[in-house]
Amino acid sequence: MSELSRHKRYAVRTGAAGLAALGLTLATACGTPPGEGSEEEGESAGLAEDPQFVWAVTGADRQVHEEVARLWNERNPDRQVDIFFLAPTADEQRQAMFQDLQSQAGEFDVLGLDVIWTGEFADYGYIESLEDLRSEVDGVSLDGAVDSAQWQQELYALPYSSNGAFLYYRTDLVDEPPATWEELYETGTEAAEEAGISGYVGQGDQYEGLVVNFLELYWSAGGELFDDAQSQSTFLEGDAATTALDFMTEAYDSGFYAEGFDSMVEDDARALFQAGEAVYMRNWPYAIPLLEGEGGEESAVADDFAVAPLPTFTGEGTTSALGGLNNAVSTLSENKDLAREFVLWAATDPEAQDILATNSLPPTMQSAYEDTEDPHLEVLGEILGDAHARPPVPGYNSMSLVMQENLHAAYLGQEDPAAALEAVDRSADEALEQE
Repeated sequence: MSELSRHKRYAVRTGAAGLAALGLTLATACGTPPGEGSEEEGESAGLAEDPQFVWAVTGADRQVHEEVARLWNERNPDRQVDIFFLAPTADEQRQAMFQDLQSQAGEFDVLGLDVIWTGEFADYGYIESLEDLRSEVDGVSLDGAVDSAQWQQELYALPYSSNGAFLYYRTDLVDEPPATWEELYETGTEAAEEAGISGYVGQGDQYEGLVVNFLELYWSAGGELFDDAQSQSTFLEGDAATTALDFMTEAYDSGFYAEGFDSMVEDDARALFQAGEAVYMRNWPYAIPLLEGEGGEESAVADDFAVAPLPTFTGEGTTSALGGLNNAVSTLSENKDLAREFVLWAATDPEAQDILATNSLPPTMQSAYEDTEDPHLEVLGEILGDAHARPPVPGYNSMSLVMQENLHAAYLGQEDPAAALEAVDRSADEALEQE
């Protein structure tokens, strides 16, 4: 993966084009356990009268998925696909696919999976191995996206769309983006005191967003949750976990984190930054057009912000949690060969991936970022090149809940830090086993 050394780090000033289209939030992945139902049902897109296979995918960004499917149908008039749009929330998507698989209904051939679900679906035996297609995506798709599509070093899905985090900063208060978290703290504290505002906003509430924010600190301190074989937890090896939690604790205690950080989600952070009430913000690309004043909302920072990669503790490189969607083939599909061909095509066809890039979803093909003339997409490509996939282990959802509860209490000073980190380490080992 590429390294963004200090001299290569650069900020990208916002503009009307490019990532203004990438209005995304990372899907929260605190999923519902199998067997618990959802009242909301999905619906067919009705793209073909007699479809040969069905793609189950989130109802969010449905226009983009439809455009991809229509392109396939135009090229394959005798092998038509229809889309079953699942509910827009991650919990309901996961539950609908579980119900189809557990009931043996087999209505879905291709499953659009959140990047953290790979291990769970693979461990249940719900999705086909695609290891024989690895050579088709290695070096073509982003490394992090490929990592998120495998479990125990075997490929069970193929990348489709991605997402990564930006550091937003006030150009009227900060000369250049920080390379280290310590520099961010120091410059943010100084600028905040001078301007009478807060230093930093991000995602500090007790939910998946907190896990993502913690992991970005943890990874940037050199930590890895599991060994390469994903056979055991390495969460407490070295001092990365302590470094990350100590930073959060100090930032909260000192007031560097904005008031209300402990209950803040993505759009809370965006609203405060947009009102001119913070020096720095960690958030996804969706915030750019809103901060520019598009969509009818007034922005106090429309001409006074830029985006850059998140810093690290060493000042070398960057790291972001990887968001996005992978496509897998259901073990119940009666059209596995056709489904396999479709997921490979969606991952590697330049025109299909360009539909994502020019609409609302960051693509996973490396060439989409290398060939772009859009500076926003270019810096997002740099970020995604170094992004970490949250481990797609079978028990990720349970582990995430433990992390949310213990880390939230710990950085607020309500739980002993060592006990909190030990609880996370135990949950990581348990996450490797079938729920």
